[in-house]
Amino acid sequence: MSDRFVIWGIMEQREGYIEHIKFRNPDNGYTIFTLSMAGDEEELTCVGSFPVISEGEYVAVEGNMTVHSLYGEQMQVTGFTVSIPKDSLSMERYLGSGAIKGIGLTMASRIVQKFGDATFRIIEREPERLAEIKGISERMARDIYAQFKEKQGMREAMMYLQRYSITGALAVKIYKQYGAEMRNVLESDPYRLTEDISGVGFKTADIIAMSMGIQADSENRIRAGILYALQLAAQYGHVYLPEPELYRYCIELLGVPFELLEHIVAELTIDRKLIVKVKETADGGEERQVYAAVSYFTELGVARMLHDLNFRDDISDQAVARQLTKIEDNLDIELDDIQRRAVFEAARSGVFVLTGGPGTGKTTTINAIISLFESRGLHILLAAPTGRAAKRMTEATGREARTIHRLLEVSRMGDENGEFRRGMFQRNEDNPLEADVVIIDEMSMVDIYLMNALLHAVPVGTRLILVGDSNQLPSVGPGNVLRDILASGAFPIVCLTKIFRQAEESDIVVNAHRINNGEEIRLDNKSKDFFMMRRSDPQVIIREVCQLVRDKLPKYVKTTAAEIQVLTPMRKGELGVENLNRVLQEYINPPEEGRQEYETRGVCFREGDKVMQIKNNYQMEWEVRGVRGTIKDAGTGIYNGDIGIIKSINRFAEEMEIQFDDGRTVQYPFGSLEDLEHAYAVTIHKSQGSEYPAVVLPILSGPRMLLSRNLLYTAVTRAVSCVTIVGSEEMVRHMIKNANEQKRYTGLCDRIREINV
Repeated sequence: MSDRFVIWGIMEQREGYIEHIKFRNPDNGYTIFTLSMAGDEEELTCVGSFPVISEGEYVAVEGNMTVHSLYGEQMQVTGFTVSIPKDSLSMERYLGSGAIKGIGLTMASRIVQKFGDATFRIIEREPERLAEIKGISERMARDIYAQFKEKQGMREAMMYLQRYSITGALAVKIYKQYGAEMRNVLESDPYRLTEDISGVGFKTADIIAMSMGIQADSENRIRAGILYALQLAAQYGHVYLPEPELYRYCIELLGVPFELLEHIVAELTIDRKLIVKVKETADGGEERQVYAAVSYFTELGVARMLHDLNFRDDISDQAVARQLTKIEDNLDIELDDIQRRAVFEAARSGVFVLTGGPGTGKTTTINAIISLFESRGLHILLAAPTGRAAKRMTEATGREARTIHRLLEVSRMGDENGEFRRGMFQRNEDNPLEADVVIIDEMSMVDIYLMNALLHAVPVGTRLILVGDSNQLPSVGPGNVLRDILASGAFPIVCLTKIFRQAEESDIVVNAHRINNGEEIRLDNKSKDFFMMRRSDPQVIIREVCQLVRDKLPKYVKTTAAEIQVLTPMRKGELGVENLNRVLQEYINPPEEGRQEYETRGVCFREGDKVMQIKNNYQMEWEVRGVRGTIKDAGTGIYNGDIGIIKSINRFAEEMEIQFDDGRTVQYPFGSLEDLEHAYAVTIHKSQGSEYPAVVLPILSGPRMLLSRNLLYTAVTRAVSCVTIVGSEEMVRHMIKNANEQKRYTGLCDRIREINV
């Protein structure tokens, strides 16, 4: 049970002065303040999004009243209005609050004593008269006027935007982008928001436009709708859309005829906002592929940079063979013929791709390649897409590996959609990585934008080695980079297929390969590391999952409950991420006296909770601490999929401390908690690049087309020591047979082939 309850459905209104702002997140406007109500000795704590208020202002607020066991009565504010002070007492209170820099209580008193109820009129219309007051110069008077007008303009802008349900961080972004021109921009073309401001989608702009009376067949609306359709497609992994699919979606979205769409697509193509590529199909026909220009040129850039890196070294086979014999002796290994070929290809290639499933010797091969390059005095950098994958790479190679973002040194100018922007990374073509060899693991997770950013930082002459399993799920972001590179046939590739004897002892490895090949797997529970608990009732499955995670598996695999990971195909439903996390939290980390917690947006965060960052935040500061608390490393950037534990919650400072898997510690302001969710259970997609001692898979039902072979394969290969499936054997068999994968529209393979002609 939470220590807080809400009196639902009772909307209250209060008004008074903002006495004290206890907390303010300037990025999103999340604020906690005390309201001093007229004629009332008591103060009311208000919580909500208030991007422009200041202490001393008179506000009317509306929201749900709540009672907190620690903090008493509070209001969760859903709407507010700010009134300009009209009497001298209110004006003095406002000016003395610190709202205008340079004016304190004494100076506020002097100003109001001089001008009385006309104070604000004087500041706005005759600001030079402020210099009549002792202590105020003409320059200071101009500064007071500028601050006053800026706050007035921003306040009016916020009130204006509130009409269209735009509040908080987004309203601040809009005002900062357009300033005094904001209203003119919105009333002439509200769809400009979608192009100018990150975080404003078509639907938000469309609501504003419709309320302003803009017609459904407006060219501005259709242009924005087409670009929005391509942005939405990117969320499903597509880099382009076939023209018929684009038109079909836009007709449904916009409710306009095909002819209008065709006309606007042609105009956008002329304006270079869109790129249309015509590709010959297998049956001799044509497919017209419609790209947003940035997506097309990103693909083209990746293809060009890979081509430029793809040199051949003239090192002799005899020299490599001699070095390799010494390496095998030093590492006490014996490579098979395919592994040896991989080392030879890596030695003479500018770009080399190594693929293979679990147990096929990828790690041994990589270590041999690293040793070969080190014996030649070459400097090597290792990286992977996620913190967990980088940590695993470090453990496997005995050498430092970093996330790709850390390798490229994130700046504070990152785009929240994760796309490459000039200035997003400090490492680029002007400040390239200092290395002879760059090795990237878990390449199936790398999307087209991250690949583009990486290649900008790899100078020509540097070797690039890409390692991954092409049978894993593709990246969460747009593109299918690894598969497209493999399909292009333009680069040396070695695919490891032999399962080594030690790996053959693991049913996890054997079953993973069987799943990948579409073969039946044994589910008779005679295995030591692969189990099936047949259950048909969702509530029974949930109970079994909880017992496995907390009570049974930690002892079996000799680890903690926090290291056991529940993976599920879905977010919604009884066996989806959202419900499982609620139940698992109460079972694994229940309320306890002395264990701090904080509730926001209906989610209770508690000390000891396992949590995940769900969007890239390039500004969030982190540090790595030594044994005695000394800071060993520091930087910025927390990324989508990073998992950590809540170490402490500080209600006084309004923040919680989270330690992530790779040792980074972050202080999260309460206002940034919308970027966090519990991670006792995560989707299989989110688990890519990670390994866990044990994995629990609740599998019962769901969209049969989406429950596919590579989804199950990805889930099973996340486990090191134990896989337990709880649910329907029939559904597991269906997933193995279902080789269908969601189609991704990508053109990197074609771009590579075009450049290599």
